[in-house]
Amino acid sequence: MDVVVIGAGAVGENLADRAGRGGLDVVLVERELVGGECSYWACMPSKALLLPGHALAAARRLPGAAAAVTGGLDAGAVLGRRDTFASGWDDSSQAEWVASAGIGLLRGSARLTGERRVEVDGDDGGTTVLTARHAVAVCTGSVPSLPDVEGLAGTPHWTSREATSAQEVPASLAVVGGGVVAVELAQAWQRLGARVSVLARSGLLGGAEPFAGELVGEALAADGVDVRTGTSPRSVRQDGDGVVLDLGDGATLRAERLLVATGRTPAVDGLGLESVGLTGDGPLEVDDSGRVTGVPGGWLYAAGDVTGRAPLTHQGKYAARAAGDAIAARARGDLGGEVAAWSRFAATADHRAVPQVVFTDPEVAWVGLTAAQAGERGLDVRAVDVDLAGVAGAGLLADGYAGRARLVVDESRRVVVGATFAGQGVAELLHSATIAVVGEVPLDRLWHAVPSYPTVSEVWLRLLEGYGL
Repeated sequence: MDVVVIGAGAVGENLADRAGRGGLDVVLVERELVGGECSYWACMPSKALLLPGHALAAARRLPGAAAAVTGGLDAGAVLGRRDTFASGWDDSSQAEWVASAGIGLLRGSARLTGERRVEVDGDDGGTTVLTARHAVAVCTGSVPSLPDVEGLAGTPHWTSREATSAQEVPASLAVVGGGVVAVELAQAWQRLGARVSVLARSGLLGGAEPFAGELVGEALAADGVDVRTGTSPRSVRQDGDGVVLDLGDGATLRAERLLVATGRTPAVDGLGLESVGLTGDGPLEVDDSGRVTGVPGGWLYAAGDVTGRAPLTHQGKYAARAAGDAIAARARGDLGGEVAAWSRFAATADHRAVPQVVFTDPEVAWVGLTAAQAGERGLDVRAVDVDLAGVAGAGLLADGYAGRARLVVDESRRVVVGATFAGQGVAELLHSATIAVVGEVPLDRLWHAVPSYPTVSEVWLRLLEGYGL
């Protein structure tokens, strides 16, 4: 075969597909479910858990509709619908797609054993040796990272996998962490009937504009979540059917379940990186075409979370498409070592235009740089803020609409380098902001992109007016 792709999640599938479309013979190697983390334990099931609660809350904010709401969520029905979005944790349909695309599939655990050489320990106990003519691509994603807390490793706990696939609502849930996974799953399980506590040592959503974490924290508290910032457990122990967290100064927290959501780390264990001159830990450093740096011959590629660049499913798929196209072009002799920024062979957006959505209620959506990040990069920064409650389209969505928007402007070029929106339904605003950042659209031209009335997109008009146009 021409290309061996290790990892058949969304990233590996996209890389294999693009390389195959370029005329190469490709085989995917997967040790778990074809489709990967996003399909079964992350993006899809987590949103299926969240959205029924959002719909119910949205109805309660609208007089007339609110009168028709006479009960709460049917947790069993929500969990059942979640199961359908995870395909019942059956990957047969994904495997069928792989076959239909003309891509080979080998199930087992893969490791590098030399240049272009991969050994796969199969589910049947046998070992298969693969040698790629052109490239090997590592798309193994990431795994949860655990904090150094006394007793945690030996205490039963959830990671995101267990939290998105649980079949019963726990009576109580303690969440350690304050990032995207922590806040999304805290709200989902609180609205499904659990009593949830969040312990966030560094606050909520630390990578976003500060107002985003504040609004989400207020919403979680309004839902009944016990949010404790500046707090983390000193030790954890099992107690009967639950867990006890020691918070210091004699304070403890008891819960039926514990979710640890303190980040993820590239999945590189057991890949045999040492056999090709790489260290066996940390992310795989790549250039914008996906080539792993430090490997002679340029045959090793990587994309997605394993590179540590932009650990989001959509960014991983984007990088995978660039890498797959680059592999095929180089195999044909059509592409050299360097790739042009913003070309189909380069994941340029990883550096300056990464979009992200937190699917809480309110949603948080941002792209590019925060005001603080832009300042740290030495840009001449100006931030423009708008209260979304004053936008007609937002007021139609809900009585008492609460939300905020910010543009981060590079004054020297008069272009948007970052945008953040927080509020009900703001995720659909994000792509327009992403286009503005990627396209470096001058503000004077952006002024002529007239938002329809009355939609929440009218916030663009208010932001540009706030800037002074």
